[in-house]
Amino acid sequence: MDADSCPVKEEIAHVASDFSVSVIFVASYAHTVRNPLYSEWEWRYVDSSREAADLYIMNHSFKGDVVITQDIGLASTLLPKGVYVLSPKGILFEDKEIQTALDIRYLNAKARARGIYGKGPSPFTEGERKRFVRELASVLSAATGCQTLD
Repeated sequence: MDADSCPVKEEIAHVASDFSVSVIFVASYAHTVRNPLYSEWEWRYVDSSREAADLYIMNHSFKGDVVITQDIGLASTLLPKGVYVLSPKGILFEDKEIQTALDIRYLNAKARARGIYGKGPSPFTEGERKRFVRELASVLSAATGCQTLD
């Protein structure tokens, strides 16, 4: 789980506990979490360099794992390994759509280099949070082959 700036940490821990699966949060030392609620979770801290968390996740993810990230580049490296990749907004990245997402990311970067800036991401909504919970439960069900323990 790419924990730097992730808005759904509590939801991940809750849904994962329903499936009795472990969660590892990966964050840079610059994002060390001091919330006591999070202290019971498993954390891996990496250097604060730009791609350190992504490299850790790439090197420690295996077929059937589930990774939560909004990083399209990271998602594109995990999908060929057979890793399920879900965004915090509840969007499941898939092989057939990842190239288009990478192309759009590239075009947006070129536009920003020319001084053209968009509005930025929309605010995170309660509807997206609920969608994320539903999708994560669905992905964990597929990845583990079981239903929730509720």
